[in-house]
Amino acid sequence: MFFPSVPNTMGGGAYAGKSKLRVLFPGIEDQIQNKVVLDFGCGPGDEVKEMAQLGARRVIGLDISEKWLQVAREQAQRAGVAAKCDFARAVTSPVDVVISLDAFEHFSDPEGVLSKMYSLLSPGGSAFLTFGPTWYHPLGGHLFSVFPWAHIVLSEKALIRWRAQFKSDGAARFSEVEGGLNQMTIARFEQILKRSSFEVERFELVPIRKLKALHNRITREFLTAIVRCHLRKPIALSEAA
Repeated sequence: MFFPSVPNTMGGGAYAGKSKLRVLFPGIEDQIQNKVVLDFGCGPGDEVKEMAQLGARRVIGLDISEKWLQVAREQAQRAGVAAKCDFARAVTSPVDVVISLDAFEHFSDPEGVLSKMYSLLSPGGSAFLTFGPTWYHPLGGHLFSVFPWAHIVLSEKALIRWRAQFKSDGAARFSEVEGGLNQMTIARFEQILKRSSFEVERFELVPIRKLKALHNRITREFLTAIVRCHLRKPIALSEAA
């Protein structure tokens, strides 16, 4: 019998002893210097603390979980950067940079979230997004990927029934479990980007390292490890004049 657990390959070991922020976004320190930065979905605040240390003028950690926000506040305090950091469940004032790590496969309304990011950015501001695994990745089911592509081979109903043996939160869909899963595919994300008002500066599909040689347009949904992109909010002609 399988017991629910996050697969070891998703446990964060690839970032042991490294800065996850700088591994995923090489050169990010140059992009945030003296900027007001929003970490959209900050969780325990690791990246908020780090960006404050790397020279951001102010860093805002946004999350819907008050539990995580409190952990993040305490972490910033211990690191001596609390004066440069704010943590909140809602943000209204404009920012220069938006950062989002490991979140777009979890948002219940990813298109709405991208639109919100756009509205919070000052003209000319940048959004740096990375997430994965996407839905057709071998472990795209996250907790439900008890073996590669289990979430594709087995029905949602069967996996939810299996999970109910150990979790009593009443979730009946993938989208209802803690953290949520919106079954985000690469093709779907590309369509969301296309409908947005963002200019795409860079869009990159990072292949699973051991299967890099097999990664192409046909296999990308199955063999992409993470999606990474740099988006920019254009400056209106009236503002540029």
